[in-house]
Amino acid sequence: MSDTAERNRPEPSGPGGKDTPEGGTRKTSTARRGGGDPGTRGRTTIADGVVEKIAGLAAREVVGVHAMGSGLSRTFGAVRDRVPGGSKSAVARGVKAEVGEVQTALDLEIVVDYGVSIGDVARAVRENVIAAVERMTGLEVVEVNIAVSDVKLPDEEEEEPEHRLQ
Repeated sequence: MSDTAERNRPEPSGPGGKDTPEGGTRKTSTARRGGGDPGTRGRTTIADGVVEKIAGLAAREVVGVHAMGSGLSRTFGAVRDRVPGGSKSAVARGVKAEVGEVQTALDLEIVVDYGVSIGDVARAVRENVIAAVERMTGLEVVEVNIAVSDVKLPDEEEEEPEHRLQ
């Protein structure tokens, strides 16, 4: 059969087809151009640093968290913050994220205020971090590991005060 005859041949009636007065069928399509909802076309990737910043801010919101990171990392971080183009943001200090396509795992290192229940602070940090990361990124947080590296005593001199979010 020639190409012209193939194009002019009527197609059988059935799902997706509509009978025409000439006896042939005309196809009607319910699919949209581009295939589906525009919001699902393409891929979104989220960098580790984005998740680290979200988690860092969420952890700092918890009462009883004095600072993030170990004493050494805070000292180096204070120096890095003063250098233009310093590597890691102060917000993400003390946070390490491993981000996959749909899940993430976080490691946090915190300094707690003296007198607070470390278990209660860790639980509150974990809950706040999971809620913030899942809400903002849509990723499933599979674990939040918390290491308490120090306790801030009331009479200790402040190395570099961290600004708390109010």
